[in-house]
Amino acid sequence: MLLNLLVLAFLLFGAGNLAFNLPSDGILRIALKKRPLNLNNIHAATIYAGHLGNFTGHVESLERNVVYLKNYLDMQYYGEISLGTPPQHFDVVFDTGSANLWVPSSKCFFSVACYVHSKYRSRQSSTYTEIGKSCKIPYGSGSIYGFFSRDNAGLGGITIKEQVFTEATWEGLFTFLVAQFDGILGLGFEDIAIGRVTPIWYNMMLQGVVTQKLFSFSLNTDPKSKTGGEIIFGGIDWTHFRGHHTYVPITQRGYWQIEVGDVLIGSDSTGLCRDGCAAIVDSGTSFLAGPTTILTQINHAIGAEGVVSLECKSIVSSYGDLIWEKLISGLEPKKLCNHIGLCLYKSSENFSSSVDDLAADENALCPFCEMAVFWMQVELRKKKTKDHVLKYVSELCEKLPNPTGRAFVDCESVATLPSISVTIGNRSFPLSPLEYTIRIEENLTAVCLSGFVPLDVPQPQGPLWVLGNLFLGAYHTVFDFGNSRVGFAESSRFQNSFY
Repeated sequence: MLLNLLVLAFLLFGAGNLAFNLPSDGILRIALKKRPLNLNNIHAATIYAGHLGNFTGHVESLERNVVYLKNYLDMQYYGEISLGTPPQHFDVVFDTGSANLWVPSSKCFFSVACYVHSKYRSRQSSTYTEIGKSCKIPYGSGSIYGFFSRDNAGLGGITIKEQVFTEATWEGLFTFLVAQFDGILGLGFEDIAIGRVTPIWYNMMLQGVVTQKLFSFSLNTDPKSKTGGEIIFGGIDWTHFRGHHTYVPITQRGYWQIEVGDVLIGSDSTGLCRDGCAAIVDSGTSFLAGPTTILTQINHAIGAEGVVSLECKSIVSSYGDLIWEKLISGLEPKKLCNHIGLCLYKSSENFSSSVDDLAADENALCPFCEMAVFWMQVELRKKKTKDHVLKYVSELCEKLPNPTGRAFVDCESVATLPSISVTIGNRSFPLSPLEYTIRIEENLTAVCLSGFVPLDVPQPQGPLWVLGNLFLGAYHTVFDFGNSRVGFAESSRFQNSFY
């Protein structure tokens, strides 16, 4: 009889507690909210590569001297978590491009952004543990300052015990003031975590919250819908995609970094990544960021606005014939600009420089020459005539991407634009023009923008692409931590039918 009572007590109380702390199927679903983008946020959003040495607190052992940064102002998707006992609720961006969890602190007194967002109050939590060590988290428009604390975290009714996170006490002047989310939940690798703290995703695996060491994203790209999509920890929903996933290995731990191949405009090669480029799969930005050399070709193909470079055009008019003859004669392209006296130093050998870098270069004709040579080489592979090649390269000189702005495209012509494809694992992943453009409706008018933004990273880290939510919206994405790989399959949900 006593044994029966004990079993009954376990079923009534013990099993109930287990069900609250662990999902019955080892899968945790988080519904994502979505906010509409506007022109102010899009123009204020930044993505760039900075030198790791400029920031304190980052991982010294990280095998790179360049770190990729953004400021989240273009973010659409976010979800709810909680911290403390009883739970205090926060909206956060689930960001595969960083590894720390932070929310505003009740001790944030001098940052205006803290007063318009939920703040964590340690005194109100019975499970709070003080750490107090200060930290600084760099972002694209400055840094978040704060200190580490420890408390229980809640996701979808599941408790992750003793999670270390940052209480932010300074969020900058304007960066997070207009954001609808309160903080960031990083899903990157521990290698890039500030302070080497254990990311929340690691603790979910260590504490048995999930049975499979992976998570997956399904995003709603329909701008008319308020539903943001879903992130699933510990599994995959087979109704979220068509066909099968193409998996590729992680090439460098830290970010979810993979290798991509050639980028195609329609069926035409852009050339730079034929032998492979690095790419970060990042749920913490909306855009697709890549080398200026390729984005200039994309701008030309889709009729996007660009920056006119007189230096570039002068290279074509003054040296175009000579460059053509040298290429035809078989002179190695990487040595050509040095050979004709326009580069007085060793070639960068990656043909990728931003407009800002070009303008600041003391020998500015050199990088323009290198890009012109590269573009001519790509067209030569297509067996184009000399007149066609020189005319095309001169037109490219009028389409360089603006590093401080966004490129507008004609809304009326969007449906007729070519597809842009990224090669991953020897498979082509095309984006339709409806998928790589962003339509904004304000004051009864509509404007359309290219979803491509420049990001120029030198070798050996670059050239580098960032595949943001425009890509993740088109392709269901699996972040497979257990097998160190990322998988992509055609999304079957939330198709964009806005245009």
